[in-house]
Amino acid sequence: MVFDWGGVLIDNPATGLVRHCAKALGVKPETAQKVFRQFEKDFQTGQIGEPELWKQACGELKVKVPDCPSLWKQAVQAVFTPRAEVLDLVRVLKANGYKTGFLSNTEVPTMEYYKEQDYPVFDVTVASCEEGVCKPDARIYDITLQRLGTAAAETVFIDDRPDFIKGAEAVGMKTILYDNLEQVKTKLGQLGIEL
Repeated sequence: MVFDWGGVLIDNPATGLVRHCAKALGVKPETAQKVFRQFEKDFQTGQIGEPELWKQACGELKVKVPDCPSLWKQAVQAVFTPRAEVLDLVRVLKANGYKTGFLSNTEVPTMEYYKEQDYPVFDVTVASCEEGVCKPDARIYDITLQRLGTAAAETVFIDDRPDFIKGAEAVGMKTILYDNLEQVKTKLGQLGIEL
């Protein structure tokens, strides 16, 4: 059982992250979003770190580089809202003997925040910034399966993005496109997963 983070285990933080950073930089969120998109993949695959992100993004935005240890981590702390009921589902699945994994396209400061939280202990944690590859690239699903020690056909992947679901299906995983907790529980039941 493999869970995405943003949009599944927590409320989708994307808009809030951009708003927080845009406010700190003194620019409009729409303007910041356009610039951040240029660097998103490199940031999420660890090709650039946060200092380089701000150097390049602020250069594009023509604003001063933020004067704080980690504006991105500040934004994460400000906007991340855990979904306690989904985290409880992970605990139930683990208690019932299922292997659990965490697979996220995410950045180094965000993973630092993750490691400080009281999340259920996943058997496997796979972050794009540590692997150098993002969903929906087949390699990141293969890494997750290899570490879990499960075959694709016996592994369920839960994500809120259709493109990431398609990536998992392409390697043979069973999938659930997240809408809400009850829908996920129903789908798990249909797949023969005991809760």
